[in-house]
Amino acid sequence: MYIEQGYKGEIGLWKYLFLPLGFIGFMIYNYVLTLNSDINMEDAMQQIIDQFGTNLVLIILLAPLVLGFFVVLGWTWLIHQQSITSLTTSRKRVDWKRIMFAFGLWGGITILLTGVDIYFSPENYEFNFNWVKFIPLAVSAILLIPLQTSFEEYLFRAHMMQGLGIWTKTKWIPLVVTSTLFGLMHIANPEVEKLGHGILTFYIGTGFFLGILTLMDEGLELALGFHAANNLITALLVTADWTAFQTDSIYKDISEPALGWDVLIPVFVVYPILLFIFSKKYGWTNWKERLFGRVITKEEFVAITDGESDLA
Repeated sequence: MYIEQGYKGEIGLWKYLFLPLGFIGFMIYNYVLTLNSDINMEDAMQQIIDQFGTNLVLIILLAPLVLGFFVVLGWTWLIHQQSITSLTTSRKRVDWKRIMFAFGLWGGITILLTGVDIYFSPENYEFNFNWVKFIPLAVSAILLIPLQTSFEEYLFRAHMMQGLGIWTKTKWIPLVVTSTLFGLMHIANPEVEKLGHGILTFYIGTGFFLGILTLMDEGLELALGFHAANNLITALLVTADWTAFQTDSIYKDISEPALGWDVLIPVFVVYPILLFIFSKKYGWTNWKERLFGRVITKEEFVAITDGESDLA
């Protein structure tokens, strides 16, 4: 009963709308500015990097999202008067082993798949490793990227999912809405400008994957670990001139990007395999109820939790 954990805080529609609407409004404003700008985003980004350096630009890009992470947690604690644990999981405490398992699994797969691609297509990559530049990158990325990804998880698959679920008394509506908004949040990324709006299939599909993880596991831990591994390992391992994060990574992708079937493979092949692995490890059952079932009322939730307390 992950969504129902929101009952442990002070319920109020405006409390759940304030942060998402503010963030979505900011993203729309940013997207409109991008559309109406005559400046090529890739060229503009390169000029900024030339002036300030990749590491400082990375910190500047991450800083607002890192701040957002603390804003979401602070809002939950002060306005909702809800514990961070109940925002994170339906378990009695946050399961760090789940976070680390998801991080290690996806991090290892990412490194393996990237290594295979480099081996079979060496012409698409340039060895970019430089100790002097890489160490500051590693320190900055390890400190900031998990906070950036956690902000997105806590905003979409915690704050918004619990709020929408309690409001609509459904599970599928918050899954669809948060996953779609998560994908559309990336619409101003340079990847979209370079590859076209078809790339949003990947972002929205990733949103659905993370949402399913959260609902099936009754907690945010697996999504937190996966998302952190995805962004961190990528930032350290491979960069390109047309991506949102341009870093002093180990390799640089110098191929000409094109939108192809490789965008659909993670969504329709890799993610289902990962869901199967997680389901076997954590014994997931009753998929229909967990993804499409009814969110119980506060009175029902209190009765159940009081009953569990009496049994304990």
